[in-house]
Amino acid sequence: MKALANFVMRGYSQATLVATASAVLSLLMPFFGLISSGVVGLVTLRRGPREGLVLLGLSAVATAFISLIALGSPWVAVGVLVVLWVPIWGLAAILRSTRALGFVAQLAGLGGLVMVLIIHLTLGDPAAYWQQLLEPVRQSLVTDGLIQADASKTLFEQLSKWMTGTFAAALVFQYLISLFVARAWQAQLYNPGGFGQEFRGLNLGWSVGAVFLTLLAWATFSHGAGLALDLIPVLGVLLILQGLSVAHGLRALLGAQRGWLIGLYVLLVLFMPQVGLLLASVGLVDLWANIRARVAQRVSGQR
Repeated sequence: MKALANFVMRGYSQATLVATASAVLSLLMPFFGLISSGVVGLVTLRRGPREGLVLLGLSAVATAFISLIALGSPWVAVGVLVVLWVPIWGLAAILRSTRALGFVAQLAGLGGLVMVLIIHLTLGDPAAYWQQLLEPVRQSLVTDGLIQADASKTLFEQLSKWMTGTFAAALVFQYLISLFVARAWQAQLYNPGGFGQEFRGLNLGWSVGAVFLTLLAWATFSHGAGLALDLIPVLGVLLILQGLSVAHGLRALLGAQRGWLIGLYVLLVLFMPQVGLLLASVGLVDLWANIRARVAQRVSGQR
């Protein structure tokens, strides 16, 4: 990946090529969206917001041209610009100015919360909207005999209640991972080890935990308030990242093998709900307990 980052930083032509090609490939394989956004983030972090905007313009024109030839419409470029590139450009510009990873993560989370609020204000009942949108999928599964009709109605009704929060949380997660990719590339090229140190020190602040607990209480004592249930996953993503930061920090402090972290990520992929909840709980506790600082004191005392 360092070779790719080095290629991107050679000039606008190379950066535009990688950003455009990976954006087009992301229509088939979403993973490439992280690379495309990461390229925009890297150029913005290293060269500044103005140069990042130039890259956005060049890449948008190139994507529009390709989509016009392949799909007969240039409007795919607008979707790529709005969904993939503009948010990461904004976050990278702020990170370049503030050099505060935790603050930028807070802003991304705030954007996700605002998105949920806008969806609720616009649609009124988001669950009904998602249920209508997913109805063809449900009917297809029933027709193919993969699920029974009665069971499918119950399943999709429950699924529709979580779609808004899951959608917003997934976007926030995607933007932050893309930003981390860009920051890691920048560190590999110009400040080796810098991103690792920055991520290990990530602190989202007690305010994130306070808002999360408030929403959790609201959802619990209001018998599952729909808005609260949609806001909680967005902050849950931030807390998972905080928990991962704690895990990386403890490994560095204790001198543990890298395989320990690899195992953690494997478990996170295989058992996402359970391990994600565990990491979020660790992240929530760390906002007040400052686990890494306590362990650092004990390690220094033993020495």
